[in-house]
Amino acid sequence: MDVIVVGNTKARLQALWRRDIRRRLMAGGLDMAAALARAGMMVNARGRGAIFTLHHVRPKQPRPLQPSGHLEVTPDFLAQAIERLAAEGYEFISLAEVPARLASQAKQPFAAFTLDDGYRNNAEHALPVFARYGVPFTIFVTRGFAERTHSLWWETLGDLLSQQAELTFDFGSGPEVIDLTSEARKFDAFDRFADHVGATDEASAVSRINATARRHGVEPLQITADLTMDAAELKALAQNPLVSLGAHTISHRALSRLSPEDARTEMLHSADYVQTLTGTRPTSMAYPYGTRRAIGERDYAIAQELGFAVAVTTQPGTLGDRHMKQLTGLPRISLNGFYQQSRYVSALASGIPFALVR
Repeated sequence: MDVIVVGNTKARLQALWRRDIRRRLMAGGLDMAAALARAGMMVNARGRGAIFTLHHVRPKQPRPLQPSGHLEVTPDFLAQAIERLAAEGYEFISLAEVPARLASQAKQPFAAFTLDDGYRNNAEHALPVFARYGVPFTIFVTRGFAERTHSLWWETLGDLLSQQAELTFDFGSGPEVIDLTSEARKFDAFDRFADHVGATDEASAVSRINATARRHGVEPLQITADLTMDAAELKALAQNPLVSLGAHTISHRALSRLSPEDARTEMLHSADYVQTLTGTRPTSMAYPYGTRRAIGERDYAIAQELGFAVAVTTQPGTLGDRHMKQLTGLPRISLNGFYQQSRYVSALASGIPFALVR
């Protein structure tokens, strides 16, 4: 019996199919990398160790729209990742120990865990897992989130787009109506907004997104307050011996698109804020977004001049001796919410997926 799919249902199924194909291809690549690692091939790709990055750590909850689902893992998966790495002989070290470890002759591979943005679920759900295994970790604090002066535009959009059937927004060529009558169109709209934030003045684009959200009853700064820790929470969390706080700028803007003076201010004042929370100057920072488009050599140099011993990107890769030359531009491996299987942790830690795409 033939099934005829029309209208929005057809568009939704097509969008889901495209996304499913991409994820299946990625999963297939990770499975291949895991098989190569088990066979003892490309052993040099593993390097000396790896820095892992996470954002949200919380139990899985059904949501109408999850455009940032890749930034979310469950506590159970985090536990599985730690157990898998431990079984493969990794030693868990703090981010602050990475430079000394790279400079040493130690043969045992190491893993360091980091979490970006200061989400409250890092304390509620990630900390108990790390504490169970005695694993140290670093949380990178965005001052504007902790002080409730800046919004998380991707979270604002997720809430806004899920609630609306259409929006009016000016992307630069005049106001236009955006059709949001299917899941596919909502995802496409999110991608378009994200491209707009990355291609224009970021502060202005985020301000206009916030204004649009408020017109539809979505309060961006309330989302910030609901999701991220404030100064008191961060200060309390930092008392735990497993926890370190690092800098993550003031506004979470892409540094490469700012003037040298503004980029320096973002890093410097973020570090100042962390120092007020802990009484100790942070030695580490994470660049917002962390992609090649968002940061560059200029920013690595500024971070070094400001005294950061370590600064991390989101550019994927394992760590080797060569990284001693650029400790303010280290790669990290994302534990992706779409691939929450322990065998994928092995594949990523092997470094093979990154070696194959260079």
